Amino acid sequence: MAEKIWLKHYPEGIPAEIDADEFPSLPAMLDRLFARFADRPAYHNLGVTIDYAELERQSRAFAAFLQNLPGMMQGDRVAIMSPNLLQYPVALFGILRAGMTVVNVNPLYTPRELEHQLKDSGARAIVILENFAGSLQQVLAGTSVEHVITTQIGDLLPAPKRWLVNFVIKRVKKMVPAWQIAGTIPFRTALERGRSAALKPVVIASEDIAFLQYTGGTTGVAKGAMLTHRNILANMAQISTWISGSFKAGEEIVIAPLPMYHIFCLTSTLGFMQWGSLIVLITNPRDLPALVREMGQWKFSTMTGVNTLFNGLLNTPGFERLDFSALKVVVGGGAAVQKFTAERWQAVTGHYLTEAYGLTESSPGACCMPLGAAWDGTVGLPVSSTEMSVRDDEFRELPVWTGEGDIEKYTGELCVRGPQVMKGYWNNPEETARVLQDGWLKTGDIGHLDSAGRITITDRKKDMILVSGFNVYPNELEGVLATHPGVLECAAVGVPDEKSGEAVKVVIVRKDPGLTREDVIEHCRSQLTGYKLPRHVEFRDVLPKTPIGKILRRDLRDPLEK
Repeated sequence: MAEKIWLKHYPEGIPAEIDADEFPSLPAMLDRLFARFADRPAYHNLGVTIDYAELERQSRAFAAFLQNLPGMMQGDRVAIMSPNLLQYPVALFGILRAGMTVVNVNPLYTPRELEHQLKDSGARAIVILENFAGSLQQVLAGTSVEHVITTQIGDLLPAPKRWLVNFVIKRVKKMVPAWQIAGTIPFRTALERGRSAALKPVVIASEDIAFLQYTGGTTGVAKGAMLTHRNILANMAQISTWISGSFKAGEEIVIAPLPMYHIFCLTSTLGFMQWGSLIVLITNPRDLPALVREMGQWKFSTMTGVNTLFNGLLNTPGFERLDFSALKVVVGGGAAVQKFTAERWQAVTGHYLTEAYGLTESSPGACCMPLGAAWDGTVGLPVSSTEMSVRDDEFRELPVWTGEGDIEKYTGELCVRGPQVMKGYWNNPEETARVLQDGWLKTGDIGHLDSAGRITITDRKKDMILVSGFNVYPNELEGVLATHPGVLECAAVGVPDEKSGEAVKVVIVRKDPGLTREDVIEHCRSQLTGYKLPRHVEFRDVLPKTPIGKILRRDLRDPLEK
C-alpha cells in the first residue's frame, strides 16, 4: 500500500484515525444518547415530534415484545418494510436493543423481490406497513417468517389525528389493497405487550451482525451485506468527525428525505443522533412541493440527498424562498453530484453541496469532500481510518496521477480498506471471496487517485461504454447534458452497435418541450470528442429510478415501448 498522501491534505482538526471501539455495540451508544438528550426532540414526522425519552420507552417496549415472541432468539433477523414514519426508528432501535439483526426491505419491492430477500435472510419476523401486506401475503408461505407485525401510517400519531389519518388512507384514498394474513399483530398491540414485559439484558459483541443490508439488486440478484455493530459505529464516527465541526449538541435540525431503509440515510441519521439532533423524516420525498413546504417549517442546519433530489428541489417553485440562514452542511451521495446541480445549489442556497462517496458494503462512507470546498469533480479524500487504493484487473496497485501523462494508465478499480468494510455477504462465500481480498473491498467503481490525495470516480465498471476500443464514461456525458437549459434529467448508456461494438445512447426528460435530437447532438459536439457523441437520443416523460433517486441505467438500454 502506497503512502497515505491524503492525510497531508486533511482539513484542520480532522484526525487520521477514529476510535472504532468507543462503544461495544449500537445499543450501548443508544443508551448514552437516550440519557444525555432525554428531553430533546428526536424525530418528527407527519406533524408529530417524539423526544429521546419517548424514543427510549417505545423502542424498549418493542425490544421486550420481540424477545417474548415464541421461538425468537438473540441474533434472529427481523425485517422492516416501511417508508419513513415514526414507527421506523422505534422498530429499528427495538430490534437492535433485543440483540437481533435488522433486515431493511424496500417497500416498493415486487412479491418476487420480497420473497428472495426474506428467504435469503431467513427473517423470522417482519414489521410491515399494511399498504404492502398484499405482497407479503403472496409469498409468506415460502419464507421462514413466523411473526407479522402490521402498522398503519398514523399509528404513532395522537388520537384523534391517528384515527383520521388511518381512515383517510384506507377508506378515502384507498391506498391499502385488500390483504389477509392470519395471526398478524398490530404495531400498537406489540408496544402494549412490550410495555408490560421486562427487557432481558443481552451481551452484544462488536462483530455481531447489526444489519443485513441488501445491495438493492440494481446489478443482479440482491445480496445481503453483513454490517456489524463495529462497522456502523466506525462509519458514524468517521462521517460525523468529518462534517460536524460546527455542530452544537441538542441544537441541530436535520431534513431526512431519503428512506431509512437505504444505507446512506440509515448511517447518516444515526450519526446525526450523536449530537442530539432532531431528525425530520420525510415520508414521500417524490412530492417535491410538499417537501418544500415541510422544509419551510424549519430552520434546518443539515440534510442529505442525491443529485436527482437536489435538481428536483431547484426546479420546484418556492424552494429559492426558503430560509437557509441556519444551514451548515448538505451531503450528497448515492450517485454522482453533477457540476451544474452543485453550482446552482450554491447560487440559490449560499452553501456548497458536500459530496460523499461510499457503498452499502462500506457502511457506506469511504470518501468525502472537505467542508466549504466547491465542486471539483472529485469525491474528496478518504475519511479517517480509511485506505483507498486503485488496482488493475490483476489487483496490482496503480500509481498516483500527477496531472501529466495518459490518465487511463492511472485509472482502475477503487478498493477500500477500513473498519467500516463489511464482514462479507450473507450465506454467499463465492461473492464474498470475489469482492474481499486481503481486507480490501473491490468496489466495482472506476477512478483514480491524484497527488493531492483526492479520489475521482469515473464510473461504474459495468456501466462503462466501449466505443471502438475507447472508454466512454456515462457520468461525463450526463454532466455535459445537464448543462443544457432544455434538459431536466438525463442518463447515458451503451447499446450494441455493429460497427463500433457499442454506441452511446442518451435518454432525456425535457424541461423545454421544444428540445430536439439535433439540439442535443450540437450541445454535446461543442464539449465532447467525436467518439463520445450520442448516436441515439430518446426522450421520455420520466426516468426509472431506485427509491433514493439513483437512475437505473440498466432499464434504459432497450428502446421505450410504444
